[in-house]
Amino acid sequence: MTGLIGLALTGAGQADPLFVDAAGIVPGLAVEMRYAGSDNFVGRPIAGYEAPRCLLTPQAAQALARVQADLAPEGLGLKVFDCYRPVRAVADFAAWARDPADARMKPAYYPRTDKADLFRLGYIAERSAHSRGSTVDLTLVRLADGSELDMGTPFDLFDEASASDSGRVGPAARANRRRLRTAMIRAGFAPYPQEWWHFTLKDEPFPATAFDRPVR
Repeated sequence: MTGLIGLALTGAGQADPLFVDAAGIVPGLAVEMRYAGSDNFVGRPIAGYEAPRCLLTPQAAQALARVQADLAPEGLGLKVFDCYRPVRAVADFAAWARDPADARMKPAYYPRTDKADLFRLGYIAERSAHSRGSTVDLTLVRLADGSELDMGTPFDLFDEASASDSGRVGPAARANRRRLRTAMIRAGFAPYPQEWWHFTLKDEPFPATAFDRPVR
């Protein structure tokens, strides 16, 4: 892939200066890295995720800290589901999407969508903005107890209802999506209309570079 650079990771899970652990930059950030475990649309840990850590460029992590500070007076905060994604993980997703025999997670993640259409509909791609280190998948939580706000659909539901402005969800969920989107845009992130949880830093430092070393 053009612009492919390895992400150097040192001992004890520490990243080189290109990336930081967002949990150390964003006070109170909730981290639930779905692809490091089995609670995801593939149903197993994904290649390249060897630790449940949210690695991001310093610029993206600092922007997330601004979002967290913006939300805190309302008693709200952020929970991240995915951050930097190695290229090998993107390839793992693509290989899974091309295997029609593996549909065991369909009831939970794409009940109304044909797996053969996941590429065409934009839910799976050969390249991902996540591999550039400034894209995050996230939701809103209550700071008091860590519970997630109602967003109308769960994270990674491959369905029209997951679109940011979908009319298939109720008014409370639409309001929560707007609150998240407003805070993220104010901090410099751009939303992805098909997925209410997906945002990319507009002024990302590596707009044409994909990284491929495991998250450790």
